[in-house]
Parts: sequence; structure tokens; C-alpha cells
Amino acid sequence: MTKTYILEDLDCAHCAGKIEADVAKLEGVTRSVVTLLTQKLVVDIEDGKAGALTKAVKKIVKKYEPDVTVIEK
Repeated sequence: MTKTYILEDLDCAHCAGKIEADVAKLEGVTRSVVTLLTQKLVVDIEDGKAGALTKAVKKIVKKYEPDVTVIEK
């Protein structure tokens, strides 16, 4: 299963890399890619593991970029 998030106002490449790495460490996540140019985070997750993903993603993003708004697409 693939989930896409818009990371509105993301403008820090270093922070994008940290977000990508931390999301990749979440349970059930098989791939995490942040594209700074489009301000998108694409996450591949195992079936049945998506329940708490959005909450965890928002927490990670706020840790590195408090002013970024996470929008689930």
C-alpha cells in the first residue's frame, strides 16, 4: 500500500532527509521518499500497518520542521 503526504512549506533539504530516514524506520514501512521540489512524502507500507502511520508521520515532521503542514493525499 502506498500513501502520499503533502509537506506544505517544506524548504530544508537537510530536514527532508531526516524526515525520510525517520519515517523509513517506522514499523511496517518498506520505503520512504521525500521529494523537496514537489514537497511530497511517499510511503510504502505493509498491508494492515497503516492505522497509526499518519499520526507518526506528523510527529516526525513537527520534530524537524514545526512550521510544515502535513496533508494526507
